[in-house]
Amino acid sequence: MNILDTIVARKKEEVAQRKQLRGLSALQHQLHYSRNPISLIAGLSLPGASGIIAEFKRKSPSKGIINDQLDPVDVVKAYQEAGASAISILTDEFFFGGADQDLERARPFLDIPILRKEFIVDEYQVHEAKAMGADLILLIAACLSKEEVVRFSTLARSLGLEVLLELHDEDELEHVCETVDLVGINNRSLKTFDVNIERSLKMASQLPKGKLKVAESGIDDPAQVKLFKDNGYNAFLIGENFMKTNDPGMALRTFRNNIQLLG
Repeated sequence: MNILDTIVARKKEEVAQRKQLRGLSALQHQLHYSRNPISLIAGLSLPGASGIIAEFKRKSPSKGIINDQLDPVDVVKAYQEAGASAISILTDEFFFGGADQDLERARPFLDIPILRKEFIVDEYQVHEAKAMGADLILLIAACLSKEEVVRFSTLARSLGLEVLLELHDEDELEHVCETVDLVGINNRSLKTFDVNIERSLKMASQLPKGKLKVAESGIDDPAQVKLFKDNGYNAFLIGENFMKTNDPGMALRTFRNNIQLLG
């Protein structure tokens, strides 16, 4: 069993327990459940938008501890001030050191969208995302059937959430459906954790027209962002490159400045 299979198996057990502890009606009565989400699609169309989805991440199965010394609120506020178009917050605890509370605490301090970065395997988690204040969710094609992508994305849309569908190879292109708003290509395989940015470049022309494109993972050079832009990408999910520093916000600001120097 590869690492993705291990994560998904544990996640299904975890979600079953969470559903017993807190029912759907309890989620629907939480404060953020009734708020109007902020659109990333609209944000990406603004003049001067960086397109950078800056991620708060403490650790990963492939890298171990990246940075577990910083407060998520401090980091996301700095990301916003440095010009991020959106924030990604990992909520998986066991494998990534995240927590629902990270997103919930960050929400009042941000006026840009928050992506709940999670392994979603159940409709319940879509409602959770809405309740904790997320504006968009991640669906990973590698661990979902086509029918599940349709069902989960349709539910998300009904709640006002946007949907980022993550692909890893050409075989997953058929998972793209009408109710998916953005399509991301993860340069890191979730089965082997090998990184290859050529994956995003190769698949760019194969993605459906009308879907915004997001390059994910393994981005550590401003020249890569320029290359992705030249190949039709609209947004860039970057976490480790910023989080491995003592000041992720300043790292993002420097990264953006270097992109601008490239023209």
